[in-house]
Amino acid sequence: MAAYLVFISHFADVFDGGFPHIIQRFLGEFHIGVSIFFVLSGFLITFRYYHSFHLTTDWFKQYLKNRVARIYPMYFLLTVAAFVYYFITKDQAITKGSSNPIGLMIMNITFVRGFFYQYWDSGIAQGWSLTVEECFYFSAPIIFFIAKKYNKFYIQPVIITLFAIVMVFIFRDINWHGFFGNFTFVLVFTFFGRCFEFFVGVQLARYVLKNGFTRTNKISFTYGGFVLIFVCVFVMALQQPIAPWIAGMETPIGIITNNYFLCVMVAFFFYGILTEETIFKKLLATPFVELLGKSSYIFYLIHLGWMYNILRNNINHLNDYIFTLYDKWQKDWISPFQYDSLNLLIIFIVLNAVSICLFKLIEEPLNHYIRKSDFLIKYKPRPKGIED
Repeated sequence: MAAYLVFISHFADVFDGGFPHIIQRFLGEFHIGVSIFFVLSGFLITFRYYHSFHLTTDWFKQYLKNRVARIYPMYFLLTVAAFVYYFITKDQAITKGSSNPIGLMIMNITFVRGFFYQYWDSGIAQGWSLTVEECFYFSAPIIFFIAKKYNKFYIQPVIITLFAIVMVFIFRDINWHGFFGNFTFVLVFTFFGRCFEFFVGVQLARYVLKNGFTRTNKISFTYGGFVLIFVCVFVMALQQPIAPWIAGMETPIGIITNNYFLCVMVAFFFYGILTEETIFKKLLATPFVELLGKSSYIFYLIHLGWMYNILRNNINHLNDYIFTLYDKWQKDWISPFQYDSLNLLIIFIVLNAVSICLFKLIEEPLNHYIRKSDFLIKYKPRPKGIED
């Protein structure tokens, strides 16, 4: 669901012709899928590790091994493919004008590009969020340690955000490829600005671990949270984007709404999913939707960029060829590929099919292989029925 929302936000301009402009602006703020995923990551990592973490070398190696197995193989392969696409097509969207594409590729596969304003959307543009994710993965054990040992929890995101503000004051006038280059970039596209979303997910997991999944009140957190999420979207849609930014979330009110209010509404929604029996929950639990969920990470990585461009260009060529045939036959017919909205639906379906294939053929086998390898730490089979 989160990945599909991001897909809609990137192609909301398709809906601008036949709808009021506010609808296009509303759909353009569906980047909230990223916020949903950040809260979800905070919840899942905490739910799995909060009571079992140990600040030891072996524990951290196993933890890091699991994270690498889940995130890195497909990101690495698709990022390399993006730069191969650049060397073939010279598409500047991949390199953002960099004169050193090999160096930039290394910055991408090591995630460090996410700290530089000039390059945050290079390579796989939407991959900037993985730099944010990796920062949380490395921080999570320390967050747990401080929360449990010193009972200091919400002071942590305050300190992290203040650190980011100080870094911007230090580096904004230093022309080092936009490293901590400006406040909007840091608050919207780095962990230091988005950390509160993860902490909300962490707190949701801590609450559930303490209180369980049963409750007695009749408040509909699922549907109430769902509605409030889109109230936040509407607030951001009403904001006038400030150049060079293109979304309402990149305004002061948008940043506050997205980073501090939206994530709370997402947590309400997740709490409802966890504790209520609803039609929506049953839908999400169906085998096909579960498969879409498992492959959605790949869908997120390929829905924008080189693979989308290849599909779009081929559809455009096919459309031109069909009209060439019509001219040859002296017929005035309609091409099935002349409508942008229909083409987008076709690409959406194809990208999902590709995602499922890549998940089954590459991602899932590599995930299992790395987990059962001696990478970072020697593999120790777990007792039957126990999974990490």
